[in-house]
Amino acid sequence: MSVQYIGVLGMLALLVLIFARVPVAIAMGLVGTVGYAAISGFDKAFIVLGSTPFEMGSAYALSVVPLFVLMGALASGAGISGQLFSAVRSLFAGARGGPAYAALGASAAFGAVCGSSLAVAATMSRIALPELRQAGYSDKLITGVIAAGGSLGILIPPSIILVIYAIIAEQSVQKLFAAALFPSILLTLFYGLVLAWLIHRKDNHEQISPNVGWKGRWCALLSMWEIILLFGVSIGGIYAGWFSPTESAAVGSFGALLLGVVRRRLSFARVHAAFVETILISSMLFLVVMCAFIFSYFVVLTELPHTLVEWTRGLNASPAVVMLILILFYIVMGCFLDGIGMVLITVPVFFPLVTEVGFDPVWFGVVLVLVVELGLIHPPVGMNIFVIRAQAPEIPLSVIYRGVIPFLLAPIALLLLLVAFPDIALWFPTMLYR
Repeated sequence: MSVQYIGVLGMLALLVLIFARVPVAIAMGLVGTVGYAAISGFDKAFIVLGSTPFEMGSAYALSVVPLFVLMGALASGAGISGQLFSAVRSLFAGARGGPAYAALGASAAFGAVCGSSLAVAATMSRIALPELRQAGYSDKLITGVIAAGGSLGILIPPSIILVIYAIIAEQSVQKLFAAALFPSILLTLFYGLVLAWLIHRKDNHEQISPNVGWKGRWCALLSMWEIILLFGVSIGGIYAGWFSPTESAAVGSFGALLLGVVRRRLSFARVHAAFVETILISSMLFLVVMCAFIFSYFVVLTELPHTLVEWTRGLNASPAVVMLILILFYIVMGCFLDGIGMVLITVPVFFPLVTEVGFDPVWFGVVLVLVVELGLIHPPVGMNIFVIRAQAPEIPLSVIYRGVIPFLLAPIALLLLLVAFPDIALWFPTMLYR
């Protein structure tokens, strides 16, 4: 039996296990170990199985993950998200759609210190959903804007999934964070345009809040100094070359803790809860990454990436066509898999193909995360949809599905722009790291 045939069987077995609701990490670890043993023998497979946890546990690059998770947990525990929503709402006071724009803007700002779409969606569901209902918006629009705003957390630095891609693809975290900055700003603006169109439809009967004037807006902007300081020091420090990503995450975590304690918003119980949350999330992520590396070792042995590259060469397809096919494949995969699973399963297979046809690996990282972001909000498996449903079980899933569909236009438009004009993502890291 050829190694390529074993590789195909391994891929099919992985999909069967995932559809059988076996956790992605366990499925990848099991298929990777058994597949490695089928090619090289159980002795070598057990050596890989035993050495990989030690390698992952001692990898300096992975230490950035729990630190950024901790920064987001401490910021959430300190009530920064609620303060953000109030401040951004004041900025849009007196304007039609003000509370809805506030939910979108607060989601983007909170994503800048959180790095997790699910955390942003869950937090904004608790804070913004009651306020938007009180303002007279339909459940369809409310759930759509919260799901879309929550998805921004996966693209805006410090995105956890960008860090995971950097580790799997052996790319620079600094360059990926720089490349994601302007696409994330563009995506926020595109979501805003979709929201502006939806707000003027007849099924919303909002109550416009009183105008607070320029003085009130200035005070609201000043009240956001904590989030500006945290983002400026941690992420700005990476761009300026002051810190490595791990040092930046440590500084950001300490800054979030210090701000919470000084402002008397972080009790011992909340700090304890933040650390427990960080341990749980980081343990899960480390297990997933560890099993992904075992799976990637198996994929390399099967020579599937090389076979895929040779097959693509035989097609004589242009790089743009290859990329569009990959994007369509990822969109379909997003109907069935979560974002981290998509990245960890597919990058070892497709990354050699992407570099072979001439695409920049940093640019591909941004495109990949954007497609994953699309998967977070499109039916039937969009994780943000189910996060919102968990916070508001009285809203039917059909209503949430109808609410998110118009917002799918924004990431699709940005994807097309990135394929047509790669410099949207690449000019900033090129300027910073010549």
